[in-house]
Amino acid sequence: MMGSMSDGSSFYITTPIFYVNDVPHIGHAYTEVAADVLARWHRQAGDDTWFLTGTDEHGQKILRTATANGVTPKQWADRLVESAWQPLLKTIDISNDDFIRTTDERHEVNVQLFLQRLFDAGYIYTGEYEGYYCVGCEEYKADSDLVDGTGEYEGQKVCAIHSKPVELLKERNYFFKMSEFSQRLLDLYEENPNFIQPESVRNEIVSFVRRGLTDLSISRQTFDWGVKVPWDESHVVYVWFDALLNYITAAGYGYDDEAFASRWPATHIVGKDIARFHAVIWPAMLMAAGLEVPKQVFGHGWLLVGGEKMSKSKLTGIAPNQITDTFGSDAFRYYFMRAINFGQDGSFSWEDLSARYQAELANGFGNLASRVIAMVTRYFDGVIPDAGVLDAPDQAIRDTEVRVTAAADAAISRLAIHEAIAQVWQLVDELNGYITLQEPWALSKDPANRERLGTVLNTAVRGIGTLAVLLSPVLPVATSKLWTALNGAGAVSDQPIRSAFDWAGGTTVSALEPLFPRIETSETDGSAA
Repeated sequence: MMGSMSDGSSFYITTPIFYVNDVPHIGHAYTEVAADVLARWHRQAGDDTWFLTGTDEHGQKILRTATANGVTPKQWADRLVESAWQPLLKTIDISNDDFIRTTDERHEVNVQLFLQRLFDAGYIYTGEYEGYYCVGCEEYKADSDLVDGTGEYEGQKVCAIHSKPVELLKERNYFFKMSEFSQRLLDLYEENPNFIQPESVRNEIVSFVRRGLTDLSISRQTFDWGVKVPWDESHVVYVWFDALLNYITAAGYGYDDEAFASRWPATHIVGKDIARFHAVIWPAMLMAAGLEVPKQVFGHGWLLVGGEKMSKSKLTGIAPNQITDTFGSDAFRYYFMRAINFGQDGSFSWEDLSARYQAELANGFGNLASRVIAMVTRYFDGVIPDAGVLDAPDQAIRDTEVRVTAAADAAISRLAIHEAIAQVWQLVDELNGYITLQEPWALSKDPANRERLGTVLNTAVRGIGTLAVLLSPVLPVATSKLWTALNGAGAVSDQPIRSAFDWAGGTTVSALEPLFPRIETSETDGSAA
Protein backbone atom coordinates (compact mmCIF):
# COMPACT_ATOMS: atom_id res chain seq x y z
CA MET A 1 0.00 0.00 0.00
CA MET A 2 1.45 3.36 -0.98
CA GLY A 3 1.71 6.39 1.24
CA SER A 4 1.30 6.76 4.95
CA MET A 5 -2.33 7.83 4.91
CA SER A 6 -4.67 4.95 5.50
CA ASP A 7 -7.12 4.58 2.59
CA GLY A 8 -9.70 2.88 4.76
CA SER A 9 -8.72 -0.65 3.78
CA SER A 10 -5.92 -0.92 6.30
CA PHE A 11 -6.76 -1.57 9.93
CA TYR A 12 -4.05 -1.56 12.60
CA ILE A 13 -5.33 -2.36 16.08
CA THR A 14 -3.51 -2.59 19.39
CA THR A 15 -4.11 -3.57 22.99
CA PRO A 16 -2.08 -1.88 25.70
CA ILE A 17 1.11 -3.78 26.38
CA PHE A 18 0.52 -5.42 29.70
CA TYR A 19 2.74 -4.87 32.68
CA VAL A 20 4.46 -8.17 33.55
CA ASN A 21 4.42 -7.46 37.24
CA ASP A 22 1.71 -10.04 37.79
CA VAL A 23 -0.43 -12.69 36.13
CA PRO A 24 -3.35 -11.77 33.86
CA HIS A 25 -6.94 -11.53 35.10
CA ILE A 26 -10.19 -11.30 33.15
CA GLY A 27 -9.81 -7.51 32.81
CA HIS A 28 -6.73 -8.04 30.62
CA ALA A 29 -8.49 -10.82 28.72
CA TYR A 30 -11.48 -8.53 28.11
CA THR A 31 -9.28 -5.99 26.32
CA GLU A 32 -7.61 -8.75 24.28
CA VAL A 33 -10.93 -10.26 23.18
CA ALA A 34 -12.37 -6.89 22.14
CA ALA A 35 -9.33 -6.11 19.99
CA ASP A 36 -9.38 -9.65 18.61
CA VAL A 37 -13.05 -9.53 17.57
CA LEU A 38 -12.40 -6.24 15.75
CA ALA A 39 -9.27 -7.64 14.08
CA ARG A 40 -11.02 -10.85 12.96
CA TRP A 41 -13.97 -8.87 11.60
CA HIS A 42 -11.72 -6.59 9.56
CA ARG A 43 -9.68 -9.54 8.26
CA GLN A 44 -12.89 -11.21 7.11
CA ALA A 45 -13.92 -7.94 5.48
CA GLY A 46 -10.73 -8.12 3.39
CA ASP A 47 -9.08 -5.14 5.11
CA ASP A 48 -5.31 -5.17 5.45
CA THR A 49 -5.35 -5.95 9.18
CA TRP A 50 -2.54 -5.91 11.74
CA PHE A 51 -3.19 -6.79 15.38
CA LEU A 52 -0.54 -6.10 18.00
CA THR A 53 -0.30 -7.03 21.67
CA GLY A 54 2.61 -7.53 24.02
CA THR A 55 4.28 -6.85 27.34
CA ASP A 56 5.72 -3.85 29.16
CA GLU A 57 8.79 -5.06 31.05
CA HIS A 58 10.66 -2.00 32.35
CA GLY A 59 10.21 0.28 35.35
CA GLN A 60 10.82 0.38 39.06
CA LYS A 61 7.89 -1.84 40.06
CA ILE A 62 9.24 -4.77 38.02
CA LEU A 63 12.78 -4.22 39.30
CA ARG A 64 11.50 -4.35 42.90
CA THR A 65 9.35 -7.44 42.31
CA ALA A 66 12.17 -9.30 40.56
CA THR A 67 14.63 -8.42 43.32
CA ALA A 68 12.14 -9.58 45.95
CA ASN A 69 11.91 -12.90 44.08
CA GLY A 70 15.69 -13.26 43.85
CA VAL A 71 15.92 -13.03 40.04
CA THR A 72 16.96 -10.41 37.48
CA PRO A 73 14.19 -8.26 35.97
CA LYS A 74 14.73 -9.96 32.59
CA GLN A 75 14.41 -13.42 34.14
CA TRP A 76 11.24 -12.30 35.91
CA ALA A 77 9.78 -10.95 32.67
CA ASP A 78 10.74 -14.08 30.69
CA ARG A 79 9.11 -16.29 33.29
CA LEU A 80 5.84 -14.35 33.27
CA VAL A 81 5.68 -14.01 29.48
CA GLU A 82 6.21 -17.75 29.00
CA SER A 83 4.07 -19.01 31.87
CA ALA A 84 1.22 -16.47 31.89
CA TRP A 85 0.94 -13.93 29.07
CA GLN A 86 1.60 -16.07 26.00
CA PRO A 87 -0.66 -18.89 27.30
CA LEU A 88 -3.46 -16.38 27.95
CA LEU A 89 -3.63 -15.66 24.21
CA LYS A 90 -4.20 -19.37 23.50
CA THR A 91 -6.75 -19.73 26.31
CA ILE A 92 -9.08 -17.13 24.77
CA ASP A 93 -8.22 -17.72 21.10
CA ILE A 94 -6.42 -14.47 20.27
CA SER A 95 -5.30 -14.04 16.63
CA ASN A 96 -2.59 -11.40 17.12
CA ASP A 97 -0.17 -10.84 14.22
CA ASP A 98 2.69 -9.72 16.45
CA PHE A 99 3.77 -9.73 20.08
CA ILE A 100 6.09 -6.94 21.19
CA ARG A 101 8.19 -7.04 24.34
CA THR A 102 9.80 -3.80 25.49
CA THR A 103 12.97 -5.83 26.07
CA ASP A 104 13.10 -6.69 22.32
CA GLU A 105 16.08 -5.16 20.55
CA ARG A 106 13.82 -3.74 17.79
CA HIS A 107 12.02 -1.82 20.52
CA GLU A 108 14.93 -0.56 22.64
CA VAL A 109 17.03 0.62 19.68
CA ASN A 110 14.15 2.54 18.12
CA VAL A 111 13.02 4.10 21.40
CA GLN A 112 16.54 5.56 21.52
CA LEU A 113 16.26 6.70 17.90
CA PHE A 114 12.92 8.42 18.63
CA LEU A 115 14.28 10.10 21.76
CA GLN A 116 17.40 11.30 19.97
CA ARG A 117 15.23 12.86 17.23
CA LEU A 118 13.17 14.73 19.84
CA PHE A 119 16.37 15.87 21.58
CA ASP A 120 17.88 17.07 18.29
CA ALA A 121 14.66 18.94 17.46
CA GLY A 122 14.86 20.84 20.77
CA TYR A 123 11.92 19.22 22.56
CA ILE A 124 13.97 17.88 25.48
CA TYR A 125 15.77 19.84 28.23
CA THR A 126 17.32 19.19 31.67
CA GLY A 127 15.51 20.22 34.82
CA GLU A 128 15.02 19.63 38.54
CA TYR A 129 11.93 17.83 39.62
CA GLU A 130 10.46 17.30 43.03
CA GLY A 131 7.14 15.59 43.53
CA TYR A 132 5.09 12.75 44.94
CA TYR A 133 5.64 9.56 42.98
CA CYS A 134 3.39 6.49 43.03
CA VAL A 135 5.36 3.37 42.15
CA GLY A 136 2.08 1.52 41.48
CA CYS A 137 1.09 4.00 38.75
CA GLU A 138 4.72 4.70 37.76
CA GLU A 139 3.90 8.40 37.64
CA TYR A 140 4.24 11.63 39.58
CA LYS A 141 0.99 12.60 41.29
CA ALA A 142 -0.64 16.02 41.57
CA ASP A 143 -2.00 16.90 45.02
CA SER A 144 -5.49 16.38 43.62
CA ASP A 145 -4.60 12.73 42.87
CA LEU A 146 -3.79 12.06 46.55
CA VAL A 147 -6.07 11.17 49.45
CA ASP A 148 -5.54 10.74 53.19
CA GLY A 149 -4.43 7.25 54.13
CA THR A 150 -6.42 5.03 56.46
CA GLY A 151 -5.50 2.08 58.67
CA GLU A 152 -1.75 1.39 58.61
CA TYR A 153 -1.25 4.46 56.35
CA GLU A 154 -3.05 6.85 58.73
CA GLY A 155 -1.52 10.34 58.58
CA GLN A 156 0.16 9.73 55.18
CA LYS A 157 -0.82 10.85 51.69
CA VAL A 158 -1.73 7.88 49.51
CA CYS A 159 -2.45 7.41 45.80
CA ALA A 160 -6.19 7.58 45.10
CA ILE A 161 -5.93 4.57 42.73
CA HIS A 162 -3.61 2.27 44.66
CA SER A 163 -4.34 3.41 48.25
CA LYS A 164 -0.59 3.08 48.92
CA PRO A 165 1.73 5.84 50.22
CA VAL A 166 3.51 7.97 47.62
CA GLU A 167 7.23 8.76 47.79
CA LEU A 168 8.66 12.29 47.76
CA LEU A 169 11.30 12.25 45.04
CA LYS A 170 13.76 14.93 43.99
CA GLU A 171 15.62 14.25 40.76
CA ARG A 172 17.56 16.02 38.06
CA ASN A 173 15.86 14.68 34.95
CA TYR A 174 15.28 15.20 31.25
CA PHE A 175 11.95 16.80 30.40
CA PHE A 176 9.77 16.66 27.29
CA LYS A 177 8.22 20.03 26.37
CA MET A 178 4.69 18.68 26.46
CA SER A 179 3.24 22.06 27.50
CA GLU A 180 3.92 23.32 23.96
CA PHE A 181 1.29 20.94 22.58
CA SER A 182 -1.78 21.96 24.63
CA GLN A 183 -3.38 23.96 21.83
CA ARG A 184 -2.53 21.48 19.08
CA LEU A 185 -4.11 18.71 21.13
CA LEU A 186 -7.26 20.72 21.79
CA ASP A 187 -7.50 21.45 18.05
CA LEU A 188 -7.10 17.73 17.34
CA TYR A 189 -9.92 16.81 19.74
CA GLU A 190 -12.17 19.44 18.22
CA GLU A 191 -11.45 18.68 14.56
CA ASN A 192 -11.75 14.93 15.10
CA PRO A 193 -14.35 14.16 17.80
CA ASN A 194 -13.80 10.43 17.18
CA PHE A 195 -10.13 10.66 18.11
CA ILE A 196 -11.07 9.85 21.71
CA GLN A 197 -14.10 7.70 22.42
CA PRO A 198 -16.39 7.07 24.16
CA GLU A 199 -17.80 10.54 24.86
CA SER A 200 -17.36 10.27 28.65
CA VAL A 201 -13.61 9.64 28.30
CA ARG A 202 -13.32 12.34 25.66
CA ASN A 203 -14.92 14.99 27.88
CA GLU A 204 -12.65 14.12 30.78
CA ILE A 205 -9.51 14.42 28.64
CA VAL A 206 -10.56 17.66 26.94
CA SER A 207 -11.14 19.31 30.32
CA PHE A 208 -7.81 17.96 31.61
CA VAL A 209 -5.89 19.50 28.68
CA ARG A 210 -7.85 22.76 28.91
CA ARG A 211 -6.40 23.25 32.40
CA GLY A 212 -2.98 23.42 30.72
CA LEU A 213 -0.25 20.81 30.41
CA THR A 214 3.02 20.75 32.30
CA ASP A 215 6.25 19.38 30.87
CA LEU A 216 6.86 15.68 31.39
CA SER A 217 9.81 14.19 33.24
CA ILE A 218 10.99 11.46 30.86
CA SER A 219 14.04 9.98 32.55
CA ARG A 220 15.01 8.49 35.91
CA GLN A 221 18.45 8.30 37.47
CA THR A 222 17.71 6.39 40.65
CA PHE A 223 17.59 2.90 39.09
CA ASP A 224 18.81 1.32 35.86
CA TRP A 225 16.12 -1.13 34.67
CA GLY A 226 15.01 0.47 31.41
CA VAL A 227 16.12 1.84 28.04
CA LYS A 228 19.24 4.00 28.40
CA VAL A 229 18.96 7.64 27.33
CA PRO A 230 21.21 7.63 24.23
CA TRP A 231 23.18 10.82 24.98
CA ASP A 232 23.41 10.20 28.75
CA GLU A 233 23.59 6.58 29.87
CA SER A 234 23.32 7.49 33.56
CA HIS A 235 19.58 7.96 32.87
CA VAL A 236 16.91 5.44 31.84
CA VAL A 237 13.82 6.42 29.87
CA TYR A 238 10.61 6.88 31.91
CA VAL A 239 8.63 3.65 31.59
CA TRP A 240 5.51 5.21 30.03
CA PHE A 241 7.52 7.09 27.41
CA ASP A 242 9.25 3.82 26.50
CA ALA A 243 6.04 1.72 26.59
CA LEU A 244 3.90 3.99 24.40
CA LEU A 245 6.49 3.75 21.63
CA ASN A 246 5.78 0.01 21.24
CA TYR A 247 2.93 0.83 18.86
CA ILE A 248 5.39 2.24 16.32
CA THR A 249 8.50 0.17 17.07
CA ALA A 250 6.47 -3.00 16.41
CA ALA A 251 5.09 -1.54 13.19
CA GLY A 252 8.53 -0.86 11.68
CA TYR A 253 9.43 2.65 12.87
CA GLY A 254 13.13 3.27 12.31
CA TYR A 255 13.89 0.02 10.47
CA ASP A 256 11.09 -0.87 8.02
CA ASP A 257 9.69 2.33 6.53
CA GLU A 258 7.41 0.52 4.09
CA ALA A 259 5.73 -1.60 6.77
CA PHE A 260 5.39 1.42 9.01
CA ALA A 261 3.83 3.54 6.25
CA SER A 262 1.26 0.86 5.42
CA ARG A 263 0.28 0.12 9.04
CA TRP A 264 0.40 3.38 10.97
CA PRO A 265 -1.80 5.04 12.31
CA ALA A 266 -3.41 2.60 14.75
CA THR A 267 -6.65 2.23 16.64
CA HIS A 268 -5.72 1.87 20.32
CA ILE A 269 -8.02 -0.10 22.61
CA VAL A 270 -7.17 0.78 26.24
CA GLY A 271 -8.77 0.76 29.68
CA LYS A 272 -10.18 4.19 30.53
CA ASP A 273 -7.71 4.52 33.43
CA ILE A 274 -4.81 4.80 30.95
CA ALA A 275 -6.66 6.78 28.28
CA ARG A 276 -4.90 9.98 29.37
CA PHE A 277 -1.45 8.58 28.54
CA HIS A 278 -2.70 7.50 25.11
CA ALA A 279 -4.74 10.56 24.21
CA VAL A 280 -2.49 13.29 25.64
CA ILE A 281 1.16 12.25 26.11
CA TRP A 282 1.29 9.89 23.13
CA PRO A 283 -0.09 12.22 20.40
CA ALA A 284 2.11 15.04 21.78
CA MET A 285 5.17 12.76 21.43
CA LEU A 286 4.18 11.91 17.86
CA MET A 287 3.57 15.55 16.94
CA ALA A 288 7.01 16.45 18.27
CA ALA A 289 8.54 13.72 16.09
CA GLY A 290 6.61 14.88 13.01
CA LEU A 291 4.59 11.65 12.84
CA GLU A 292 0.87 11.11 12.34
CA VAL A 293 -1.23 10.88 15.49
CA PRO A 294 -3.15 7.63 16.15
CA LYS A 295 -6.37 7.03 14.28
CA GLN A 296 -8.34 6.59 17.50
CA VAL A 297 -8.02 5.98 21.22
CA PHE A 298 -10.92 4.03 22.70
CA GLY A 299 -11.07 3.84 26.50
CA HIS A 300 -13.28 0.94 27.53
CA GLY A 301 -14.85 0.59 30.97
CA TRP A 302 -13.79 -1.46 33.95
CA LEU A 303 -14.88 -4.96 34.78
CA LEU A 304 -16.41 -4.98 38.22
CA VAL A 305 -16.71 -8.05 40.40
CA GLY A 306 -19.08 -7.65 43.34
CA GLY A 307 -19.21 -3.93 42.57
CA GLU A 308 -15.44 -3.44 42.87
CA LYS A 309 -12.89 -2.78 40.13
CA MET A 310 -10.86 -5.93 39.74
CA SER A 311 -7.39 -5.92 41.15
CA LYS A 312 -4.82 -8.41 42.32
CA SER A 313 -4.26 -6.59 45.62
CA LYS A 314 -7.94 -6.88 46.56
CA LEU A 315 -8.17 -10.50 45.35
CA THR A 316 -11.11 -9.74 43.10
CA GLY A 317 -9.05 -10.81 40.09
CA ILE A 318 -10.41 -13.90 38.32
CA ALA A 319 -8.09 -15.90 36.07
CA PRO A 320 -9.53 -16.38 32.56
CA ASN A 321 -9.04 -20.15 32.66
CA GLN A 322 -11.31 -20.36 35.72
CA ILE A 323 -14.06 -19.53 33.20
CA THR A 324 -12.76 -21.21 30.03
CA ASP A 325 -12.03 -24.55 31.74
CA THR A 326 -15.76 -24.90 32.33
CA PHE A 327 -17.52 -22.85 29.66
CA GLY A 328 -14.93 -22.85 26.85
CA SER A 329 -13.23 -19.96 25.08
CA ASP A 330 -16.18 -19.13 22.81
CA ALA A 331 -18.51 -18.56 25.75
CA PHE A 332 -15.91 -16.39 27.46
CA ARG A 333 -15.57 -14.26 24.33
CA TYR A 334 -19.32 -14.07 23.73
CA TYR A 335 -20.24 -13.20 27.31
CA PHE A 336 -17.85 -10.28 27.74
CA MET A 337 -18.61 -8.82 24.32
CA ARG A 338 -22.39 -9.23 24.62
CA ALA A 339 -23.19 -8.59 28.27
CA ILE A 340 -21.25 -5.32 28.54
CA ASN A 341 -21.76 -2.19 26.43
CA PHE A 342 -18.27 -1.65 25.05
CA GLY A 343 -17.09 1.64 26.57
CA GLN A 344 -19.06 1.35 29.81
CA ASP A 345 -18.22 -0.40 33.07
CA GLY A 346 -19.65 -3.88 33.36
CA SER A 347 -20.22 -6.35 36.15
CA PHE A 348 -19.16 -9.95 35.95
CA SER A 349 -21.23 -12.61 37.66
CA TRP A 350 -21.12 -16.40 37.40
CA GLU A 351 -24.94 -16.47 37.44
CA ASP A 352 -25.23 -14.17 34.43
CA LEU A 353 -22.54 -16.07 32.52
CA SER A 354 -24.25 -19.38 33.25
CA ALA A 355 -27.70 -18.08 32.31
CA ARG A 356 -26.53 -16.57 29.02
CA TYR A 357 -24.57 -19.70 28.15
CA GLN A 358 -27.75 -21.73 28.56
CA ALA A 359 -30.32 -19.38 27.03
CA GLU A 360 -28.39 -17.63 24.27
CA LEU A 361 -25.60 -19.98 23.23
CA ALA A 362 -26.87 -23.52 23.97
CA ASN A 363 -30.61 -23.01 23.44
CA GLY A 364 -30.55 -20.02 21.08
CA PHE A 365 -27.76 -20.66 18.58
CA GLY A 366 -26.51 -24.20 19.30
CA ASN A 367 -29.94 -25.82 19.35
CA LEU A 368 -30.99 -23.94 16.19
CA ALA A 369 -27.97 -25.26 14.28
CA SER A 370 -28.39 -28.85 15.47
CA ARG A 371 -32.13 -28.91 14.67
CA VAL A 372 -31.61 -27.64 11.13
CA ILE A 373 -28.79 -30.12 10.37
CA ALA A 374 -30.83 -32.96 11.93
CA MET A 375 -33.93 -32.18 9.83
CA VAL A 376 -31.98 -32.01 6.55
CA THR A 377 -30.43 -35.37 7.50
CA ARG A 378 -33.77 -36.92 8.48
CA TYR A 379 -36.01 -35.62 5.68
CA PHE A 380 -33.56 -35.30 2.76
CA ASP A 381 -30.83 -37.84 3.63
CA GLY A 382 -28.43 -34.97 4.25
CA VAL A 383 -28.83 -33.40 0.80
CA ILE A 384 -29.57 -29.66 1.10
CA PRO A 385 -32.86 -29.15 -0.76
CA ASP A 386 -33.38 -26.43 -3.35
CA ALA A 387 -35.78 -23.60 -2.55
CA GLY A 388 -38.98 -23.32 -4.54
CA VAL A 389 -41.01 -20.12 -4.69
CA LEU A 390 -40.28 -17.94 -1.66
CA ASP A 391 -43.27 -17.00 0.47
CA ALA A 392 -43.29 -13.84 2.60
CA PRO A 393 -41.82 -15.56 5.72
CA ASP A 394 -38.92 -17.02 3.67
CA GLN A 395 -38.20 -13.69 2.04
CA ALA A 396 -38.32 -12.01 5.45
CA ILE A 397 -35.48 -14.26 6.67
CA ARG A 398 -33.42 -13.44 3.57
CA ASP A 399 -34.07 -9.72 4.13
CA THR A 400 -33.02 -10.00 7.77
CA GLU A 401 -29.74 -11.67 6.73
CA VAL A 402 -28.90 -8.72 4.48
CA ARG A 403 -30.07 -6.13 7.01
CA VAL A 404 -28.20 -7.48 10.05
CA THR A 405 -25.00 -7.98 8.05
CA ALA A 406 -24.91 -4.29 7.13
CA ALA A 407 -26.02 -3.15 10.59
CA ALA A 408 -23.41 -5.28 12.37
CA ASP A 409 -20.65 -4.03 10.08
CA ALA A 410 -21.69 -0.41 10.74
CA ALA A 411 -21.65 -1.10 14.50
CA ILE A 412 -18.14 -2.59 14.27
CA SER A 413 -16.91 0.53 12.47
CA ARG A 414 -18.05 2.50 15.57
CA LEU A 415 -16.39 -0.14 17.81
CA ALA A 416 -19.85 -0.99 19.21
CA ILE A 417 -19.12 -4.71 19.48
CA HIS A 418 -22.09 -5.42 21.78
CA GLU A 419 -24.40 -3.78 19.24
CA ALA A 420 -22.96 -5.82 16.35
CA ILE A 421 -23.66 -9.07 18.21
CA ALA A 422 -27.17 -7.91 19.17
CA GLN A 423 -27.88 -7.20 15.48
CA VAL A 424 -26.69 -10.66 14.41
CA TRP A 425 -28.70 -12.25 17.22
CA GLN A 426 -31.89 -10.90 15.64
CA LEU A 427 -31.27 -13.50 12.94
CA VAL A 428 -30.85 -16.25 15.56
CA ASP A 429 -34.16 -15.30 17.14
CA GLU A 430 -36.01 -14.89 13.83
CA LEU A 431 -34.80 -18.26 12.54
CA ASN A 432 -35.96 -19.96 15.73
CA GLY A 433 -39.37 -18.28 15.35
CA TYR A 434 -39.52 -19.15 11.63
CA ILE A 435 -38.97 -22.86 12.29
CA THR A 436 -41.58 -22.86 15.07
CA LEU A 437 -44.17 -21.29 12.72
CA GLN A 438 -43.33 -23.27 9.56
CA GLU A 439 -43.36 -26.62 11.41
CA PRO A 440 -41.15 -28.65 9.06
CA TRP A 441 -41.92 -31.79 11.11
CA ALA A 442 -45.61 -31.38 10.19
CA LEU A 443 -44.85 -30.62 6.52
CA SER A 444 -42.77 -33.83 6.33
CA LYS A 445 -45.85 -35.98 7.00
CA ASP A 446 -47.48 -35.24 3.59
CA PRO A 447 -45.59 -35.81 0.29
CA ALA A 448 -47.69 -33.00 -1.26
CA ASN A 449 -45.75 -30.55 0.94
CA ARG A 450 -42.36 -31.84 -0.20
CA GLU A 451 -41.40 -28.69 -2.14
CA ARG A 452 -42.55 -26.42 0.69
CA LEU A 453 -40.52 -28.47 3.17
CA GLY A 454 -37.49 -28.07 0.88
CA THR A 455 -37.94 -24.30 0.72
CA VAL A 456 -38.22 -24.01 4.50
CA LEU A 457 -35.12 -26.12 5.17
CA ASN A 458 -33.15 -24.42 2.39
CA THR A 459 -34.01 -21.08 4.00
CA ALA A 460 -32.96 -22.37 7.43
CA VAL A 461 -29.67 -23.77 6.10
CA ARG A 462 -28.90 -20.49 4.33
CA GLY A 463 -29.64 -18.67 7.57
CA ILE A 464 -27.39 -20.74 9.82
CA GLY A 465 -24.56 -20.50 7.28
CA THR A 466 -24.88 -16.72 7.36
CA LEU A 467 -24.74 -16.91 11.16
CA ALA A 468 -21.58 -19.02 10.97
CA VAL A 469 -19.87 -16.31 8.90
CA LEU A 470 -21.12 -13.36 10.97
CA LEU A 471 -20.33 -14.95 14.35
CA SER A 472 -16.95 -16.33 13.35
CA PRO A 473 -15.04 -13.33 14.84
CA VAL A 474 -16.77 -13.85 18.19
CA LEU A 475 -17.22 -17.65 18.30
CA PRO A 476 -14.33 -19.03 16.22
CA VAL A 477 -14.57 -22.59 17.61
CA ALA A 478 -18.33 -23.14 17.33
CA THR A 479 -18.63 -21.51 13.91
CA SER A 480 -15.82 -23.71 12.54
CA LYS A 481 -17.72 -26.81 13.70
CA LEU A 482 -20.92 -25.53 12.11
CA TRP A 483 -19.08 -24.62 8.89
CA THR A 484 -17.69 -28.16 8.69
CA ALA A 485 -21.21 -29.60 9.10
CA LEU A 486 -22.46 -27.32 6.29
CA ASN A 487 -19.49 -28.32 4.08
CA GLY A 488 -18.82 -24.63 3.63
CA ALA A 489 -16.16 -23.61 1.11
CA GLY A 490 -12.72 -22.96 2.66
CA ALA A 491 -12.37 -21.84 6.27
CA VAL A 492 -15.23 -19.91 7.85
CA SER A 493 -12.76 -17.25 8.97
CA ASP A 494 -11.94 -16.56 5.30
CA GLN A 495 -15.53 -15.82 4.26
CA PRO A 496 -16.18 -12.19 3.21
CA ILE A 497 -18.13 -10.90 6.19
CA ARG A 498 -19.71 -7.87 4.51
CA SER A 499 -21.56 -10.25 2.18
CA ALA A 500 -22.03 -13.07 4.72
CA PHE A 501 -25.46 -13.95 3.24
CA ASP A 502 -23.81 -14.93 -0.09
CA TRP A 503 -21.78 -17.78 1.44
CA ALA A 504 -21.13 -20.88 -0.62
CA GLY A 505 -21.01 -24.49 0.50
CA GLY A 506 -21.44 -28.05 -0.63
CA THR A 507 -24.65 -29.86 -1.57
CA THR A 508 -24.90 -31.91 1.62
CA VAL A 509 -24.67 -31.53 5.38
CA SER A 510 -22.51 -33.65 7.70
CA ALA A 511 -22.87 -34.54 11.37
CA LEU A 512 -22.60 -31.54 13.70
CA GLU A 513 -20.52 -31.73 16.89
CA PRO A 514 -22.36 -30.22 19.88
CA LEU A 515 -21.55 -26.51 19.80
CA PHE A 516 -22.28 -25.70 23.46
CA PRO A 517 -22.33 -28.86 25.57
CA ARG A 518 -24.53 -28.99 28.66
CA ILE A 519 -22.79 -27.81 31.82
CA GLU A 520 -23.72 -29.10 35.25
CA THR A 521 -23.79 -26.17 37.66
CA SER A 522 -23.89 -26.48 41.41
CA GLU A 523 -26.89 -24.71 42.92
CA THR A 524 -24.99 -23.40 45.95
CA ASP A 525 -22.81 -20.64 44.53
CA GLY A 526 -23.92 -20.33 40.94
CA SER A 527 -20.46 -21.16 39.66
CA ALA A 528 -19.79 -24.24 37.59
CA ALA A 529 -19.15 -27.37 39.56
